[in-house]
Amino acid sequence: MEIRLRPELEELIKQDVQRGPYETVDEFVEQAVSMLHEQEAWLAANREDIQTKIAEGYASAQRAELMSPDEARSRLAELKRARSGHQQS
Repeated sequence: MEIRLRPELEELIKQDVQRGPYETVDEFVEQAVSMLHEQEAWLAANREDIQTKIAEGYASAQRAELMSPDEARSRLAELKRARSGHQQS
């Protein structure tokens, strides 16, 4: 398979290969495609849940039931702690 990239993308890949753990451009591209494939698979598997959450958020906004920026930051920090397994007591 032959793939043509814009020169600026080629340059970015070369820079990443030079400073990263990749020995070749092929290795870098293989890793990038694998990561993108995993992301797309996750999005496809969770599409319905994502759409539901977006609809719920939009409906809340329409009802002016939004949380404050501080509440949003606090909730995000809480979710990050829970996901990392370092939930504080």
